[in-house]
Amino acid sequence: MKIGILYTSHPDPATEAYPHHAVHARTTREVLEAEALGFDSIWIAEHHFSNKYGIMPDPFSYLCYLAALTKRIKLSAGVMVVPLHHPMRIVENAAFVDILSNGRFQLGLGSGYRPYEFEGLGADYETRRDVQEAAIPLILKGFHEKRLTAKGPHFNFDIPEPYEIYPVPVQLPHPPIYMGAGTDRSMTQAAKWGFGLMQSTLPDLATIAEHIETYRSHMKEAVAPYNQNPAFGEVDVARLVYVAPTDAQAKAESAEGVVRHVKSFVSNGTGRYFGEVTAERDDNALSYDNLVENTILHGSPDTVIRKIEQFRAVGATSIMLHYPPYYGPEKTSQMLRLFAKEVLPHVQALEAPRLAAE
Repeated sequence: MKIGILYTSHPDPATEAYPHHAVHARTTREVLEAEALGFDSIWIAEHHFSNKYGIMPDPFSYLCYLAALTKRIKLSAGVMVVPLHHPMRIVENAAFVDILSNGRFQLGLGSGYRPYEFEGLGADYETRRDVQEAAIPLILKGFHEKRLTAKGPHFNFDIPEPYEIYPVPVQLPHPPIYMGAGTDRSMTQAAKWGFGLMQSTLPDLATIAEHIETYRSHMKEAVAPYNQNPAFGEVDVARLVYVAPTDAQAKAESAEGVVRHVKSFVSNGTGRYFGEVTAERDDNALSYDNLVENTILHGSPDTVIRKIEQFRAVGATSIMLHYPPYYGPEKTSQMLRLFAKEVLPHVQALEAPRLAAE
C-alpha cells in the first residue's frame, strides 16, 4: 500500500503573515522531509484567490521546481482544475514535468468545487462538469495521437500535420492519470476513461466504500488503449491525519486545529465539495469526537494503522495524508517522523492490489 501527502500551500496566519511568502518555503521543506522519511508521493493542489485554504495557482510550475530538489518521491498534480485550463496545455505541461522529474510525475484531474475560483477566471461554474467531460477525451487523444482537431461548444482547435504535441513524456503514452470524483457522474467518468480514482478528505468510510463500488462497477466500460493507464484501478483516499503516542495526546495536540480547519473548509465558498460530502455542517457533526469516529485518522500509531486497514479492506490502494498548518512546523515534523517510524513500514508492507473490472 502506498502513502502520500497532499499539500495545499495553506498559510498559517499566526506564523505566515500576509503576503504569506513563508508558506511556500515551509511547504518545500515539508516535501523534502517527506522524501527523506520514505513517503511514496506528494500531491500539489491547485487553488486561486484565497488565503483560507491554499495559495497555489500553478502546480505544474511548482512541481518543476521540486523535480530539481528531489530524487525518488513521486511528484503529483492533485488536482488540476480541468475547466480552468486548455486541455492541450495540461498535456504539454504534464509531459514537461514528467521529463524534468525523470518519469516521476502523476496527474490528477478534477472539475473544481470553489465557485469564486471560476468567477475570478471568467469561467462558468455551473457547466464545469460539461467542460471537463469535453476536455477529457481531448487530453487522452493529445497523449495518444499527438495530432487532433476539436470542434464543439467548449473547444475549437486544430493540430494538423506537420505539427504535433510536444514535449513527449518519459512515461509512455502518458504518466499515471487519476480523477477526483465524488458524484456518480464523475465516478462513472473516471472508470469509463480508465483513470485512477481519488477520494477527498471528508466522506466517511461507508461512503468511500460506496464510491469505490460505483467506480468498480463501471470499470468494464473502459476500452483500449485507455484501460492501459497505469493508474487504472488505483484508489487514492485523502485523509486528515495526526499521529501521537496515544489517542489522548493526539486529541490534545490536534483537536482545536483540525476542527477549525474542517469548519473553515466547509464554510468558505466550497459549494458542494466533491458532491454532497459537506451536507452536514452542524457543530455536532464537525466535533472532534465525531470526526475521529467517522472521518479523520487521528490517534496512536496502532489506531491509525487500524483505520488505514479499514480503508484498504474496502478497496483503497493508497492513502494521501493531509493536515492543516495550525500545529506549527515543529509539531508537524514530529508527527510526520512518528508516522514514518511507526505507521509507514506497516502500511507499505500491506498488499493492496489494484481493482479489476468485474
